[in-house]
Amino acid sequence: MEKYEELLLALRKVIRAIDLYSKQLNKYSGLTAPQLLILREIVARDGITASEVAQNITLSPATVSNVIERMEHRQLIHRHRSATDKRRVLLYLTEQGRALLSKAPQPLQEDFIEKFQALDEWEQSLLLSSMQRIAAMMDAERLDAAPVLEVGSYHKMDSGQ
Repeated sequence: MEKYEELLLALRKVIRAIDLYSKQLNKYSGLTAPQLLILREIVARDGITASEVAQNITLSPATVSNVIERMEHRQLIHRHRSATDKRRVLLYLTEQGRALLSKAPQPLQEDFIEKFQALDEWEQSLLLSSMQRIAAMMDAERLDAAPVLEVGSYHKMDSGQ
């Protein structure tokens, strides 16, 4: 097998691992990876704004806003206008949101981060530079991405599309 074939196979394995985790997360908790991250961010600081959540988890404000809309519709979170500053809308978990979060597994990237940080500094740098080079070779440098390990849309995956 050529080296480029081995590399592409390794990339497909990584994508597949993320995909399997995403499906498993949705199956067992009914949450997507971004939903899980947002719920965890809200529980860490009740009364946080959507823009603060977006900044803290490095997702776009538009993405966070859409996810919050869906979670509010599912009654996992609720919004309240700040009593001190009427321009600020603060986010809080509902009891249903707290119950769901307490049963949810650890996000995939937390396990990855623990293992990555256990590596020697030189190996961390090597992996980082290699992945940055791969992204450049795939013309993916300018793509909008966040450090959330997720593949595709759960609704599409669940409906077999």
